[in-house]
Amino acid sequence: MIAPYGSWPTPVTSELVVTAAVRLDAVHPDGDAVIWGEGRAAEGGRVALVRRAADGTTTDLLGPDANVRTAVHEYGGGAWWVHDGVVFLVDWADQRLRRLDDGAVTLLTPEPAVSRGDRYADGDVAPDGTWLVCVREHHPAADSPATDVVNEVVRLDARALSTPEVLVSGPDFVAAPRLSPDGSSLAWLSWDHPSMPWDDVVLTVRSPATGEDVVVAGGPGESVTEPAWQPDGSLTFLSDRTGWWNLYRWSPSAGVEPLVQIDAEIGEPGWQLGGSRYAVLDDGRVVFARSSEGFDALVVRAADGTLTELDAGFSAIRSVRADGDGVVCLAGAPTAEVGVHRVSASGGVTTLRAPRDLGLDPTTISVPEPMTFASVDGDGAARDAHALYYPPAGEGSDGELPPLLVVIHGGPTGAAAPVLAVGLQYWTSRGFGVVDVNYGGSTGYGRAYREQLQGAWGIVDVADCLAAARALADAGRVDPERLAIRGGSAGGFTTLAALARADTPFSAGADHFGVADLEALAADTHKFESRYLDGLVGPYPEARDVYVERSPLTHVAEFATPLIVLQGDEDAIVPPNQSEMIVSALRDRGVPVAYLLFAGEQHGFRKAENIRRALDAELAFYSRLFGFSLPEAEGIEPVEIENL
Repeated sequence: MIAPYGSWPTPVTSELVVTAAVRLDAVHPDGDAVIWGEGRAAEGGRVALVRRAADGTTTDLLGPDANVRTAVHEYGGGAWWVHDGVVFLVDWADQRLRRLDDGAVTLLTPEPAVSRGDRYADGDVAPDGTWLVCVREHHPAADSPATDVVNEVVRLDARALSTPEVLVSGPDFVAAPRLSPDGSSLAWLSWDHPSMPWDDVVLTVRSPATGEDVVVAGGPGESVTEPAWQPDGSLTFLSDRTGWWNLYRWSPSAGVEPLVQIDAEIGEPGWQLGGSRYAVLDDGRVVFARSSEGFDALVVRAADGTLTELDAGFSAIRSVRADGDGVVCLAGAPTAEVGVHRVSASGGVTTLRAPRDLGLDPTTISVPEPMTFASVDGDGAARDAHALYYPPAGEGSDGELPPLLVVIHGGPTGAAAPVLAVGLQYWTSRGFGVVDVNYGGSTGYGRAYREQLQGAWGIVDVADCLAAARALADAGRVDPERLAIRGGSAGGFTTLAALARADTPFSAGADHFGVADLEALAADTHKFESRYLDGLVGPYPEARDVYVERSPLTHVAEFATPLIVLQGDEDAIVPPNQSEMIVSALRDRGVPVAYLLFAGEQHGFRKAENIRRALDAELAFYSRLFGFSLPEAEGIEPVEIENL
């Protein structure tokens, strides 16, 4: 007998999801060694630094209490970097910058007046190793409003404690301070409210001869990212001036010239600092990752401009760094989690840190199918949208169609990644179909597609999610009576907006730390995103009526779909009050609702026990609503559903 969809016994349990699970943070070559970061769920989600020597042995560089993570922009990134065998890093506990040299740790930044009052990230070290530059985010008080937070480029002694010297101040945000090969020139990125780093970014170079600041690229309608000095004194960078994040080179004599021009994305949105999608090798060749139709690949640009795509077998790639005749990178595939790999310019792959051996039969792994489907914009005009569809990994009972889980990525300027995610296979191996939607506004399809969400958040994204579910139901691939939708952060908002309407096709939903009240979010969030909604919704308070109209909380009278809400109690990006408002409203209306608040969690769950409980609770929620049984062997704890 074939078990009903949703109830299949599976080796992909919540325990497997977290067992030895790591989030690889970044990778940097260090001579003939390589260092990477590991976010370890089993150790409270802390980020450890691991060094792999040339002989293959690996060593943790810091003790078990270290957590290499920065709070700049709240999303962090660029929390550590390497120069001539010395590691510079920020610890989460106090946000102070440290030097790690042959096991000895030296504090480089003063003790802040308030907890995490000064935050550091995204640094670069002078050629002689005596000083460095980095981003500093200054919070005058522990509860400073966004208007009081100051972001600057500062200079520090790289060997001992010193008082930061401010080099760049004035813009609302700065990123990627980079020193020229002789240490005389400084390049950096900057942008101002209400822009985000994927909107309007300026690349500036400070001239060593005059001390004047020269704008190299960027401005209104152009996003620039990843500046990198080259040995000849030129500066490479990514720009989307043609509609795609492509590669350019600037020099004082020649100005800006294109190096790679393709209808694909090399760059990524700057949610975190310190990213790297390309590397220039010593012989002048460039190895870069490019995204096309939702899938990544590595490409080599020869000195004559010829492009050759490498058959390295990866579909999701980041942290690309030059290493000899090739690169090291973090990369994964639809059937393999992300690992650390060295890829030569000829395409040879050496795995330095293998993905987990999950022990899964390949037939239990669902591989994504690219999907383009018809949708509409805010005015009802026809347009195409994109998604990755993961069919159930098996067959269900005769005559039965599988339930569908519509997954909404965060951002909303993010993207669904076609890489093995055990948390997604948790669903497909049980008999769920899963569609991971790259709705209008997502990255990877060019600037025009990304800008479809301008002024239309809660409209275009919702339309695409509804259209994806209906397309799969109309094609007879999923059960139209068992459609569920889930998302976190911005994806949580889209989830709520898709449910708070009378014509919703969904019969269940899961909101992970999502936005219920746009007006409350505009008044209570951190600096980095404090004006993000200006572009997605409209300027506040001038467009207050739009904020109210778009908020799911406004439409609770139309909200009849059962909902489970999961929230971290230390979330500074989407505070707990957002979840509590929607839960309270549904509770009062008699709508079935479950609420789980996780202590000690911020924006996204990092602790193993909480990751497990969140997954299992959501499955238990769907089992009650869709009428399938839970595998007894897993011992999944039921979830309390009020009003059911």
